[in-house]
Amino acid sequence: MPLDRFVLLLVIVVAASGATIWLGTLLAVGTNIPGAGWVVLVPVTLVAFIFWRVIYDRLRNREDDHYDGIEK
Repeated sequence: MPLDRFVLLLVIVVAASGATIWLGTLLAVGTNIPGAGWVVLVPVTLVAFIFWRVIYDRLRNREDDHYDGIEK
């Protein structure tokens, strides 16, 4: 496994754990305040979209993988 993919995997795991804790607190607060469900949905959707686009772009970019096949 190339080093850049390993680091990407570690960053994804740390970001996912942080996002899980953040979403848990938002959902806990949203259930206690009436009508706050839509307020919680907007930032959650925005963060999920940005997270998906960053990962998709990183895995599909051929310019970043140019040096993977070169022997050192």
